[in-house]
Amino acid sequence: MDLRQLEYFAAVCEELHFTKAAEKLGMSQPTLSHQIRLLENELGTPLFDRIGKRIALTEAGRLLLEYSIQMFRTRKNAVDAINELRNQQRGTLVIGAIPSDLDYRISQLIIDFHNEFPHIRLTVLTSVEILKQVLEMEVDIGISILPLPDERIVRIPLSSEEYVMVVPANHELAGRSSVELEELRHIRTVMYPKGTLGREIVDDCCRKIGFSLNPIIETTTPFSLVRLVKANIGATILPLPLVLSMNDPGLRAIKIKGGPTRNLGIIYRVDRFLSHAAKTFIKRLQDDLQGANLEGA
Repeated sequence: MDLRQLEYFAAVCEELHFTKAAEKLGMSQPTLSHQIRLLENELGTPLFDRIGKRIALTEAGRLLLEYSIQMFRTRKNAVDAINELRNQQRGTLVIGAIPSDLDYRISQLIIDFHNEFPHIRLTVLTSVEILKQVLEMEVDIGISILPLPDERIVRIPLSSEEYVMVVPANHELAGRSSVELEELRHIRTVMYPKGTLGREIVDDCCRKIGFSLNPIIETTTPFSLVRLVKANIGATILPLPLVLSMNDPGLRAIKIKGGPTRNLGIIYRVDRFLSHAAKTFIKRLQDDLQGANLEGA
């Protein structure tokens, strides 16, 4: 077998339809079917169960797909490494980041990085599914709330941040330095939608003591939440560094005793080739965030 045959095989696995896979590959369906039959004959076992017009992977097919994906990754890593050597720091770097963290966390770092590596095409994609992007190799590295340990990824801790309650300066609780977590049960709130990372962290903390938040409004960006807070529609709960970065005299950040925290970090696939530029970006990000933590301590 060769990599070309494995690419044909992977295309059929993705579509689970010979005609659609052939169209995607720019070849005829009979030619594609012939290539798959050659592969099956070489391996001595069917790779697909053919049930009328439908097909499904056999156990052998699933096993071959797993190893094929590993081979494709290894080939890409080899090509990336050789290109870096040949092109002297030309190339691309794709980073996944939590949407609310882009501006106040890494915008200046991106500028500094570009000045040092002007020939690297840098792309930053914001998403709430950083782990998925990393695992599917849509990004080279991710900046995210650290997921649970996973043998497929490397996790590099960056910072631990507490969440605070944010209210307008004229709020009845604005003079308080702290509130108990239990008090949030009775406070009108505006929050991220259920299922988003920041909301899940807060909800998990509240559930542990027996209640759930019931926001009057849900929205997806921290800046829209802050506008709602300043309009006195409700309080919200955000990471303290994010609130401090806004430097808004119309807001008050109130500590939540026993409240939620989040652990930010860098993640990337353990089998992913990291260029010198990617390693430099990671090192700069570590220095910047750890330095910020020390200043805030």
